[in-house]
Amino acid sequence: MRTTGVLAAAPVNEASTGGGWVLWAAGAWAVFLAAHLVLNGRWWFWLLPSLLPPPVFAALPALLLVLSCATGDLTAAVVAGAALLTGAGQSGLVPGALVRGKRLPPPDGAVRVVSWNTQHWCQSTDPEPFYAFLRGLDADVYLLQEYHHDEFDGTYRLIDDERRLRATFPGHRAVIARGLITLSRLPVAATVETAARRTLRVDLEMPGDGRILATFNVHIPVQLRLVSPLRADFYRAVRSRAADRAREYRGLLGDVAGCPHPALIAGDFNTTAAIGDARRIARLGADAVALSGRLCPTSWQARPGLRWWRLDWVLSTPGARVHSYRFRDPRGLSDHSVQEVSVSLAEPDRRTTPGLRVRHDGFRHHDEGTRHALPLPGKDRPEGQ
Repeated sequence: MRTTGVLAAAPVNEASTGGGWVLWAAGAWAVFLAAHLVLNGRWWFWLLPSLLPPPVFAALPALLLVLSCATGDLTAAVVAGAALLTGAGQSGLVPGALVRGKRLPPPDGAVRVVSWNTQHWCQSTDPEPFYAFLRGLDADVYLLQEYHHDEFDGTYRLIDDERRLRATFPGHRAVIARGLITLSRLPVAATVETAARRTLRVDLEMPGDGRILATFNVHIPVQLRLVSPLRADFYRAVRSRAADRAREYRGLLGDVAGCPHPALIAGDFNTTAAIGDARRIARLGADAVALSGRLCPTSWQARPGLRWWRLDWVLSTPGARVHSYRFRDPRGLSDHSVQEVSVSLAEPDRRTTPGLRVRHDGFRHHDEGTRHALPLPGKDRPEGQ
């Protein structure tokens, strides 16, 4: 009888042990999540933990919740469930994308815009397929980032590929500055200086009545320099880049707030939903990502098969309507997906914006601010920008 009682108690003890382990794991995650919510965007060092793939903030507590139910540990289930609900906003999941409903086709006058980080402008790929891919996107407006080559030592090399651009896009006008290119079939009304030093604003005349759409081509600096984390330089770079990113976002927020036209803000923000700067992005405009139809939208891969992060965003301000949004495969030409949207204007806007006028006579360069945006000596430029 005693032997039988001991054997009968064994499964209970085993479940209790499993439940205790799950409770420990759920508690550890809850502590990390609490620190993340308090420190994220407020302490420069927390840029490092916030680089976790955002889906982890939903997947891990969900797994712990399932395990706690399997082991019968009610306390662990409560902790894991609370962590799941509290951290859902960090996960990058877009439930609204699953209930989009019927979408009407874009109206007459809507234009197709693509935004793409080119990964150093075909530096490591054959220019022929690169330009063929760009041409095949057949966009009315291109907002392109990384129009430079990387020296792989924290510096970059400026390039001039205007002749090939002119041959590939004979019907487009170009504004080139700050390692950014805006190509447009639409007439360029003006380029406007921005406080954000890694943003290129170009105002375009929309089809029909010539109303103005302001485009902000954005590239926020990356958080890291690719050196050993055992070196002090690694942490100095993270701290300085955190300050640089904060200045960029402050400048961009002011630029967008001061723009009198409907605006489209797009580019590589080097920011996920799990990074504190996502709060600043939310203040810029309406995020169009729900139109993509993806529950877990991603746009960047650390290496092939690891596309777990969304770093690229498209935002709009009142008066600019985004009708469709999709991510397109870069076909191995970049580690970033292409963002493609269709945009129209909802309300007339006849006001003008002061700025540098650009004649409608083909390719023009707007170079003001370039030296401040991407220092020519190169040593201060964030690697992989």
